[in-house]
Amino acid sequence: MPSKDEKNLAQVLVKIAKLDEPRRSIMQRAHEIILAAAPNLKPRIWYGMPAYALSASTPALVTLRSDERLNLALTEKVDLRPSGGADGSLMPAAWYFEDIDDAAETRISEIVRSAAA
Repeated sequence: MPSKDEKNLAQVLVKIAKLDEPRRSIMQRAHEIILAAAPNLKPRIWYGMPAYALSASTPALVTLRSDERLNLALTEKVDLRPSGGADGSLMPAAWYFEDIDDAAETRISEIVRSAAA
């Protein structure tokens, strides 16, 4: 019998598989980057979208969405820090993307590692 984590992962993969190309491939790549960057995060569906938490019973930390644009976001459960500089007290918590190049992959990995720490 599959574990809760395995069932949750299967639900996330089904959600991604239902997307049309090229979004499906881009979202699948983002999912893979998230899991590689923070293997301790557990995927699951949260408010109808792929999300990643420390366990099946803890709040989501990172979410992926496919609305008008693809979106990577951190939830309020992440220890957000002010940006400083020109952004002052603003705390970055969401990023839109249309493709994942090497720079985006590196940045997504950094964001996810920071959220999961």
